[in-house]
Amino acid sequence: MELHAHNRERLVAALRAHLSTSGRPLRGFVLLQGGEEQTRHCTDYEELFRQESYFAYLFGVREPGFYGAVDIASGQSVLFAPRLKADYAVWMGEIKPLSYFKDRYKVDMVFYVDEIEQFFSEHEKPLLFLLYGKSTNSGNYSKPASFQGIDKFDTDLNTLHPVVTECRVTKSDMELALIQYANDVSSEAHVEVMRRAKPGMKEYQLESTFLHHAYMYGACRHCSYTCICATGENSSVLHYGHSAAPNDSTLKDGDMALMDMGAEYGFYGSDITCSYPVNGKFSSNQRTIYNAVLKAHDSVISRMRPGVKWIDMHELAERTILEALEKGNLIRGDIDDMMARRLGAVFMPHGLGHFLGIDTHDVGDYLEGLHKPKKPRMSSLRTIRELQQDMVITVEPGCYFIDALLRAAKDDPISSKFFNWEEIEKYKTFGGVRIESNLYVTAQGCKNLTNCPRETWEIEAVMAGAPWPSRAPCS
Repeated sequence: MELHAHNRERLVAALRAHLSTSGRPLRGFVLLQGGEEQTRHCTDYEELFRQESYFAYLFGVREPGFYGAVDIASGQSVLFAPRLKADYAVWMGEIKPLSYFKDRYKVDMVFYVDEIEQFFSEHEKPLLFLLYGKSTNSGNYSKPASFQGIDKFDTDLNTLHPVVTECRVTKSDMELALIQYANDVSSEAHVEVMRRAKPGMKEYQLESTFLHHAYMYGACRHCSYTCICATGENSSVLHYGHSAAPNDSTLKDGDMALMDMGAEYGFYGSDITCSYPVNGKFSSNQRTIYNAVLKAHDSVISRMRPGVKWIDMHELAERTILEALEKGNLIRGDIDDMMARRLGAVFMPHGLGHFLGIDTHDVGDYLEGLHKPKKPRMSSLRTIRELQQDMVITVEPGCYFIDALLRAAKDDPISSKFFNWEEIEKYKTFGGVRIESNLYVTAQGCKNLTNCPRETWEIEAVMAGAPWPSRAPCS
C-alpha cells in the first residue's frame, strides 16, 4: 500500500506543476470511480473481479464499487466504500468497518459512497478533476466518475488523464519490485511448461501447467492477458488462444511451440514469450528462424538506453531478421531495398514491443502530438517514443509465415522478386517464432527482468531435464 500512496504523491506533484505552469490555482479534487462487479450476461454468475487500472494505480483497492479522491492542495486521500446490505455477511463474509479500509489502504479518510455529495458540499466550490481520455492501444475511453448530485459541482475532463497517464509511464522502485516478482514467477512457470511439453499433449495442458505453477507457487491469481499456447501453424496467429481458437490443438512431433503467457501480482504484470520445438530438438529450419529472431531480440536489447527512438529499434529488428533470412536463402536482394519496400512487415507484422505495468499494453504509448507512423505497415507500432530511464517495455521480435501476407507479397510484381518462393514453400506450415522479454530502462542501458532459456542449446538442455538457474528476486 506504500506503493499506491507514493503513486498518489507523484500524481499530486505532477498536477501541481501542470496547474502552476498554466497559471491555475492549486485547488480541487482528483476523483476516480473504481470498477464495478460484472455478471456473465443475464445470469447471476459473477466474473472474478479485477480492479480498473487507473484506480488500482492510485489506491490499490481490490474490492468493487469504491470511489477515491485526492485533495490537490493538501495531498489528503479519501476513499468512499459501498454501503453493503446486512445479508452480505451471510453470503460473502464479514462486513468491514470503514476503519478497516482506512488502515488497509493507507488513506486519510473513508466515507460511504452515498456520502460523496455531502463530502464535497462541505468544501467551498470544489473543482473535480475527472478521468476521461482515450487509450491509443484499445481505442476505448476512460470512464469519468459519476455520482448522484455531481451536476452541482464544477468538473474538469481534460486535465487529469494525460497527467496521470504520464505518471504511469515511468516506474518507481516499488513498482519495479512487483514487475520483477511477476517476471520471476512467470519465468519459472515458462520453464516448467517447457520441461513438460511433449508430442501428443494438448495446448490447453501447457496453459494449465502455466496457470497452476503461477498460482500454486507465486500466488498469482490473475494473468496479465489470455494465454497464447500455439503450436504448429497456430503459432502464426498473433493472438491465438481466444475463444474461437482456444488452445486446443494436439502437439505434433516436429512442430514449434510459441508460448506467450504472463502472470500478474499486486495488479502489476509480466508478458513473456518462449518458442521451442515440441520434441525438444531444433531442426535445421527451426534453428534458422529461431536464431534470426533471437539475434534481433539481443541486438535491440544491446542498444537500448535513454534517448533511443523506439521506431529505430523496430527497424533494427526488422533488418536483423531480413539479413538472417537472406543468409538462409529464403529471400534475396538488397536489404535496403527490402526495407524501403517494408518487406520486414511480411514476416513481423506487429510492433516490436509495448509499455508494461498495471496493464499488459500499458498507457502512455503516444504523447499528445505523436501519431502512428505513416510508413506502410508501421501502424502496428504500439509506441514510437524515445526511451526514458525507468520505463518498462517489452522486446518481442517475431518471424511468422502467414499465408495472407505471403500471398499478398507474391501477387506484388515488385515485392515478389525478393522472395525465394521454392524455399518459402518449405516453411508453409512452420507457423512462427516470437521471443519476448521485459526490459527496464536504466541510466546506462537496460536490465532484462525475464529469466528464461533463450539460446537453442539452453532450451534443448532444459527440455532434456537440465536444471535452469534461478535468480534472486529484485529487493
